[in-house]
Amino acid sequence: MSRHSDRPFTILRVLLTSLALWLVSSGIGRSQAERQIALVGATVLPSPTERAISNGVVITRGNRIAAVGPKGAVAVPTGAEIVDCSGLTITAGFWNSHVHFMERKWADVAKIPAGEVSDALQVMLTQYGFTSVFDIGSSWENTRRLRDRVDSGEIAGPRIRSTGEFLVPKGGSARDLVFDIRGAMHINTPELSEPNEGAAAAKKLIDAGVDGIKLYVSTGFPPILALSDSVIYAAVKVAHDRGKPVFAHPSTREGLIAALRGGANILAHTAPQAGVLDDQIIDEMKKTNVALIPTLHLWEYELRHDRSPLRQRFAGVAVEQLGKWSRIGGVVLFGTDVGYHSHYDPTGEYVLMAEAGMSGRAILASLTTAPAEQFGETSRIGRIAPGYIADLVVLRDDPIQNVRAFADVRRTIRDGRIIFGN
Repeated sequence: MSRHSDRPFTILRVLLTSLALWLVSSGIGRSQAERQIALVGATVLPSPTERAISNGVVITRGNRIAAVGPKGAVAVPTGAEIVDCSGLTITAGFWNSHVHFMERKWADVAKIPAGEVSDALQVMLTQYGFTSVFDIGSSWENTRRLRDRVDSGEIAGPRIRSTGEFLVPKGGSARDLVFDIRGAMHINTPELSEPNEGAAAAKKLIDAGVDGIKLYVSTGFPPILALSDSVIYAAVKVAHDRGKPVFAHPSTREGLIAALRGGANILAHTAPQAGVLDDQIIDEMKKTNVALIPTLHLWEYELRHDRSPLRQRFAGVAVEQLGKWSRIGGVVLFGTDVGYHSHYDPTGEYVLMAEAGMSGRAILASLTTAPAEQFGETSRIGRIAPGYIADLVVLRDDPIQNVRAFADVRRTIRDGRIIFGN
């Protein structure tokens, strides 16, 4: 064979090599692990306690933050995808520490087309900047399958932690009719009356892979039913021995005291039915170092069919409880209870938190550093710093000046991948 017969193949190799080089240089052929994004020109809020960086630059490489600083001090790498963020604000990715994947639209999630699931997650969570969520009441096996699909990269969504099914007092399970009216899947919630039942139920869930335990310490509807102290303690001990946090739904003053006495780590709600938080309750909360998820807007939703004076009084007690807790430096975690209700927009929650006296930076902490610390992630997420996971939110305005801006999201980035916006 003559050397000229190899010429077409040589030309083809040259063309293919050139094409590959162009794809890599343009970023099209680059793997996610190598992809670099430069967010340029924004006001950057590295954390709730650090000074804002004007005209800042955030560089991500793969799923990590590579650099952050003023525009003149951070070099944009050659080949990086440049995103103009002039006039915008960048924060670390948000946590919603109280959600539920219990609406019927999530049923048999393993069989739902990926695009539909991504869209549903966007409507509920990612369009509002949530890159991490804690589901504290759902069908665990179904939620696990949802998490697996998100983590595989098949579906654009937040990282998901879950308690699976919550544990309730004997006779405290919602009836099927209630699930139907709520538009929820039918969930088999373990009913507990004896300490051994509490320990066994917690162990079963943790062995199945959940990330925490949720105790419905006291029901919020008549007849009021409550878990005994011994049952609470037994379930909490199993969870703590396995390194898992315990969420408690308190409802009443008695339920609140029982949750604190039993060692719960997180109160899933304020408790308007408990009335004003007196010094005894506040001292107990401080002593146990409990965290509080306010869910203030929930109470207006719950009483939406009642007269406005009743709604306002009920929600006002919750706002007062949060104000008293936050003023003494109590840990607050942001959460909205979406999935139990379908009012996904969190703007109202931000407004009520500000009404309770929380500053924009305090609310930012409840969305970022506080949950990161609560759930053992302080070295990975919750701040914008080199080496941290590239979970970021690009906002249209500065939320420190206007808390409504927390809900006005242009882009949501999880693990260096844009999961909402463009």
